[in-house]
Amino acid sequence: MRTVTVEPASAPAYEVRVGAGAAESFAPDCARVIGHEPGRLFAAVDEGVPDAFVRRVVGAFSGAGYAVTEHRVRATERTKSLETLGELLGAIAGAGLERRDPVLAIGGGIVGDVAGFAAASYRRGVPVIQCPTTLLSMVDASVGGKTGVNLTVRTGEDPDGGEALLKNMAGAFHQPRAVLADVSSLDSLPDRHLRAGLAECVKHGLIAGDWGDAGLADWLAGAIPGVLARDRATLVECVARNVAVKARVVKADETEQSSTGGRALLNLGHTFAHAIETIPTLSPDADPAHAPLHHGEAVAIGLVGASACAAAMGLVDASHTERTIGALRACGLPVSVGGLPDDETLIARMRHDKKAAGGVLRLTLPTGPASTALVSDPPLDAVRAGWRAVRR
Repeated sequence: MRTVTVEPASAPAYEVRVGAGAAESFAPDCARVIGHEPGRLFAAVDEGVPDAFVRRVVGAFSGAGYAVTEHRVRATERTKSLETLGELLGAIAGAGLERRDPVLAIGGGIVGDVAGFAAASYRRGVPVIQCPTTLLSMVDASVGGKTGVNLTVRTGEDPDGGEALLKNMAGAFHQPRAVLADVSSLDSLPDRHLRAGLAECVKHGLIAGDWGDAGLADWLAGAIPGVLARDRATLVECVARNVAVKARVVKADETEQSSTGGRALLNLGHTFAHAIETIPTLSPDADPAHAPLHHGEAVAIGLVGASACAAAMGLVDASHTERTIGALRACGLPVSVGGLPDDETLIARMRHDKKAAGGVLRLTLPTGPASTALVSDPPLDAVRAGWRAVRR
């Protein structure tokens, strides 16, 4: 078991426990951490999580004295919605949760985001405990307090029948009281989902030189076989090191207010990714049966686009893009995609990104092997070069 402490400015410090059995080991400590004797607990559970794992976790909290109500959530980008949020809030109210009773999110990043938003909203804020069950949610989504849902808007510029899905456009910062990264849950995670989680690890390696772990990318390159083989010790080290990078960023800029980048630097590749991951016809391998892209697959493609954009601006040389492509291919991730709309449509979608300000596009771009910067109003020719680099 490894423990990483996150120290946000607006909320109490909390632990990220990383290891097999992390949730069971925490359950007896929950009342102390929450500061309230065991009462009710609402478990929002991803439909894709195996019942055996859910029973272990829920059983541990029941054994610690909590009266647990379970609610299953279907986790897709389309159901990461205000409608699902409303259903979840109604279920929480129906379970009778009071102000200090916790919500426990068991699942991937979508469930963690929606359940976290519900916890932030219900009675203007109840505790939330994150129990991530995918590699992506362990190293990224569960840590740092970002919660939210997607919004749907109509636009004549979008290829999806005039309707665009805007990622995480409604939400709140609501820090968890604990994060329980039980790596045993990854034993049943499909290979495609495990690889998708590695995209966020590669991203962290590309920014970590500015955040206290310049050797993360090199370590990950050697650790990829162990991660893909689900070696427990390698998984624990991988999650802990990636979380430690994110924890340092969150401590420095919790709510993404820094004018020089700060937490926005964690969005490396994401503005490109968000423009494509909600297009339902895109596939990582040209097989329509594998559409749409998973978030991590879109991020992988976005990292290539961001690197090529930076190279076109002279921020890095072409070898940075080549190294990024090599790292992603070693993880089994896509580095290009077919069936993209034209550049102008994609750029219009990028302008919907939350980081845009006053209609001006802002991109997190690499400036060195393990460093990044936030760039406002990048030349559109450079952005187009990014898209050319990922077209198949």
